[in-house]
Formats: sequence, C-alpha cells, structure tokens
Amino acid sequence: MKIRHVVESQQFTVPLLLQLFERTRMMEHIVRRGGTRDYERYIMGTLFYRPSTRTRFSFESAMYRLGGRVLSTEQAREFSSEVEGEQLEDTIRIIGHYCDVIVLRHHEEGGAKRAAAFSTVPVINAGDGEGGQHPTQALLDLYTIYNECKTLDGLSVALIGALDQGRTARSLAYLLGKFDRTKLYFIAPDEMQIKPDILEYLDKHNVSYECTSTADGILPHVDVVYQTRINRERLQKRDIDLTPYNIDGTVLASMKPDAIVMHPLPRSVEIDHAVDADPRAAYFRQTQNGLYLRMALLTMLLDNE
Repeated sequence: MKIRHVVESQQFTVPLLLQLFERTRMMEHIVRRGGTRDYERYIMGTLFYRPSTRTRFSFESAMYRLGGRVLSTEQAREFSSEVEGEQLEDTIRIIGHYCDVIVLRHHEEGGAKRAAAFSTVPVINAGDGEGGQHPTQALLDLYTIYNECKTLDGLSVALIGALDQGRTARSLAYLLGKFDRTKLYFIAPDEMQIKPDILEYLDKHNVSYECTSTADGILPHVDVVYQTRINRERLQKRDIDLTPYNIDGTVLASMKPDAIVMHPLPRSVEIDHAVDADPRAAYFRQTQNGLYLRMALLTMLLDNE
C-alpha cells in the first residue's frame, strides 16, 4: 500500500498499520547493526514553526540512520520569510526543490494539510496547532501498545490530561477506534475534556467510550494508561487539585500487573519519578520506538518517489 503524505491518523487503515509495524520491526534490526546507507541520496527537511526537540531529533536521527541527510530549522516562524508575509504554500513549494521529504510542525491547525496540497514532495505532519493532530506520535504510541500488549483488539485504554488540545491523545483515539472491542476512558477536568469531533468519530465507528472527570475505579481495570500533562494556567479555577490526574506508586499498585503506563513526554509532575523503575512504565521504550517507526515511515514515503 502506498502513501503520499502523512497528515492525519484517520488516513491509516488497519492493513497499512500492520504493514508499517512490520517494517518498523525491520528498522530495529537495522539500528542494532549500525544503520544503513540505502537512502544516502535523499535529503529530509525539518521545518518547525514551533520548537520540539524530541520530535525533531527523532526524525533527524531516523534519517541519518537510514544514510540520508538533513536540512533543519526549528524557529521557522521567527526566522523564515513568514515574518515578511510569505505564505506557507509558497514556502513549501520552494523547500520542495531542496529536499525529498518535509517534516512540518506548524502553529496553525490544518497547516500540514495545506502544505501537502501544494507540495511536490511528501509532507509529514509533526504536530499542527492547538488541538490538531500529531499522527507520527500516535503511530509510535500504537506500535508501543502493540509491542507491549501483543494485540490491538479488545483493549481498554485510559487517556488522562488536557485532552481538548492534546494532539497526541486525539490522534491516538482515532487509531485505537479502528480496532475491535476497544474501550476508551477520557479522564480530564470538565473544561479540558475531549472535543466532540473525536466522540462523533467514535460513535460513527461504534467504539465504546466514557468521559469522566475522575479516574476512580477505572485505572485498576485498564490495559493502558496514556498520561499527558495538564497546564494549570489554562484552568479557570487554578487552585483545583490535580493530584487525582497523576500517577504515583499508590496508583501503580492498584493497576493490573500487565498494564502499561505511557506518556508522549515531556512530563512535569503527572508521573512520579518513582514510577520509572517499574517494568510497566513504558514511556522511555515508547520514545525508542519513535526512532524505529519514523525510520519505517520515511522509507515507505521515499520508496514511492
């Protein structure tokens, strides 16, 4: 199956996901043997209008390990011609002359889709706007769940945090909704609850879900806890107790012995550092999987060129 751009999670079918995961496993072996030079004739451009060290480094490391080269800018909004009024579409057209694939983080929701419509080379959405999507993060998250749980069917997943603007949680919900007998729990303060567009998608695909402001009675029964940050500054009542949305040793002790805790990182106080030593803490394995998956995704795009 061929893909031209990576703009949103919805574009991935289950067969395409499984094909991607098979190639991702291959990339694990390639990294262990020191990488490859198979893609040395390719150049990747990372165009970030907002900073994101982890995502950018992950993509750049992926390209280098494939043997390719990288052109990079992290503060494109401040230092590019956009400050002089150049439109994104023109920027993408021009950068497409210099590289073979563009990894774009844009400050506007829908920025990646706009770019893809005008690009002569593949565009990968590395996060767009507040409350947009971050499909490659969701893909590596799903791959991690697949690795850890050995299945993607019949899972119960709790997503916790600022879900209204959480690109990673939103994108992952789209992907999880593609599998059988999935049950999703959206746990967030009322003003940060998941947006209706996600719920409408889940309703359309007959996915079971529950929206709640408390994790009481839920975490001991789920297979995956997907934790994200809550920015207190966004809350109307800033004195609200956020402790019920955090994971510590006590919460971990109540969870199933084979459940996993995930986080897209960076974290603040929402996961106690004492949790790191528990084998159920999967978030650092999650980041490692990001390298392999992004290598696989780049090869799938470049092989079509």
